[in-house]
Amino acid sequence: MNVERLSLDQMRVLALVAETGSFSAAAKRLRRVQSAVSYAITTLEQQLELEVFDRQAYRPRLTPAGAVLLEDVKAILARTDELYARARALSAGLEPELSITVEVLFPIEAMAAILRDFRSTFPTVRLRLYAEALGAVAARVREGSSILGVAAANMVPPGMPTIGLAHVTLIPVAAPTHPLAGRPGVIPGSELRDHVQLVLTDRSNLSEGRDFDVYSANTWRIADLGTKHALLLAGLGFGTMPKAAVRSDIEAGRLKRIALEPHPPDGDPLEMVCVHRADQAIGPAGRWLIDRLRELRSLD
Repeated sequence: MNVERLSLDQMRVLALVAETGSFSAAAKRLRRVQSAVSYAITTLEQQLELEVFDRQAYRPRLTPAGAVLLEDVKAILARTDELYARARALSAGLEPELSITVEVLFPIEAMAAILRDFRSTFPTVRLRLYAEALGAVAARVREGSSILGVAAANMVPPGMPTIGLAHVTLIPVAAPTHPLAGRPGVIPGSELRDHVQLVLTDRSNLSEGRDFDVYSANTWRIADLGTKHALLLAGLGFGTMPKAAVRSDIEAGRLKRIALEPHPPDGDPLEMVCVHRADQAIGPAGRWLIDRLRELRSLD
C-alpha cells in the first residue's frame, strides 16, 4: 500500500463525491471536468488498495470500507482547515492563545455571555480562564501566567496599567436560620463580634495585613466564592456577597439581606478593572475582550 502520496485534494474530492452523490455534481462544484474527479478517486483507491465507491448502480455509493474511511477523511480535512485558519490569524497578528484571570466576585454570567461571542469571533484562539480572589488576580498577571486580569481596583499594585470597568455591589447576607437574620433594624458592629463571618482570603501576598468588610473577630477564611456561598446557605456564618450572585437566593428565601451598621446601606461598590503588564503587548483578541468588558454598564 502506497499511502505517502495521498493528497488533501484526493480527500476533498472523496468527501465531495460522498456529499453530492455523484461524480458529475462534485466536478461541477469543483469546476473541473468529470474525468478529473474520476481519476482522483481511482488513484486514491489504487493507493489504498481498497474500493471506496461501488460504481455498479446509477450513482456511486460508498462501500462499507469507504464509509469508515470517509469519517477519517472528514477529521483530517477539518484539522487541516483549522491549521490554515490559525496560520492566517497568526500572520495577521492574532494571538494563538489568550490567558485571563477573573476575580471570583465578577459575575460569571456576564463573563460567559462575552466569551460566547469571543468563541464565534475568534474560533482559532485558545482560551485559558482562571478564577482567583483579591490580589491573586493581579499576581498572576504580574508573574506572566495571564495576559489579562479582571480585578478589584483596590487589589492592583501601583504601576500596573488598568482600564476601568463597572462596579460589583457587595451586600451582607445570612441564612434565614442564622441569629442575625432575625435581628430587626440595623445591627450595630458590637453585635457582630461573636458571630462567625465568612471572609474571602487571598492566595497571594498582595493583600497581606489588609481586611475588607471584616466586622467580626471570629472569621473563617475561604479562598473560593462557591464554597463561601454554600456555607452561607448552610447557616454557618454571615458575610458579604456580590448582589448578582445571591439575588435568586434572596428572592427564594434561601438567604436574607441583613443591615449592618458598619456597612453602606446601599451596598459596598467594588470597582473592577482590567489589568495587564506594561511590557506585554495586547493582541486583537485581548483588545476585543477589553472593549466588550468596558461596554458592561452594570454588574449587579
